[in-house]
Amino acid sequence: MQALIRFAISGGLATLTHVTVFVLLVEWLNIRPLYASVPAFLAAVGVSYGMNYRWTFDADGPHRVMLPRYLLVAVTGLLLNLLITYLVVDVGHHWYGYALAAIVVLVPLVTFSLSKLWVFKPSEPDSE
Repeated sequence: MQALIRFAISGGLATLTHVTVFVLLVEWLNIRPLYASVPAFLAAVGVSYGMNYRWTFDADGPHRVMLPRYLLVAVTGLLLNLLITYLVVDVGHHWYGYALAAIVVLVPLVTFSLSKLWVFKPSEPDSE
């Protein structure tokens, strides 16, 4: 339960980063929401890996193993992010805020599950 609470806090900070970058790009620089999703998501990933590695999951595994796994999960989250944005904004012709609302609920659920069960899973001692 503690990991879920910490993930929520870490995710909250990463989400705040994502939303801030996304809205600034869309509103101030007039970048299309689909394109603004990429740098916003990458900024959020930068915040979240360090917090999740050290604080949320208290991982001690090698970065050479966990970072590539984390990046794969992040890319999965990014693809979900892009798909939701595309479907809501470009296909459905709705306001980007609806896409953003769906993203901040659905993507963290998927990434927490993958992070807990695979990325930051404690390594098991070799049984020889």
